[in-house]
Amino acid sequence: MNENWEDRVTAAWAAFDDYPEERAHEFRARIDALVAELPDDSPLGPFEQACAWDSTGHSDQAVPLYREALARGLDGYRGRRAKIQLASSLRNTGQAEEGVKLLTPELDAPSDELDDAVRACLALCLSSLGRDREGLSLVLGALAPHLPRYQRSMANYARALLEPGV
Repeated sequence: MNENWEDRVTAAWAAFDDYPEERAHEFRARIDALVAELPDDSPLGPFEQACAWDSTGHSDQAVPLYREALARGLDGYRGRRAKIQLASSLRNTGQAEEGVKLLTPELDAPSDELDDAVRACLALCLSSLGRDREGLSLVLGALAPHLPRYQRSMANYARALLEPGV
């Protein structure tokens, strides 16, 4: 993998909206062609393929590919993305509890620009399990720092949602 490969993957994703649903297979083929250039054991291959399946509405096809990418050692920023996207796909395939188990440790991971996405996806998984108050707490907690006012109030409300009897 080199910078040229990364640029071509970025270009493929930038053109994603040019592929209507009936041509989704063409987009996946474009990603497959790029993946074919990688070493057989690269974690980037299954990750990019999982993203392509996921983005074209096939969470069931994406799940094993995300798992493979993580098992091959995908880490860092892409590894965190894979966990978020895998949790979302798990929720979409009726496995929200596994998504909660996957994302809960990410709440304590080093902070980055994906923190809010972790919380949003975890909130969806919790909601799918009937744990709406916990999910709403996560979403309000993630939203609070972005508000021009009421940051402290929203953060307090988020915490209060988790208190028994409130």
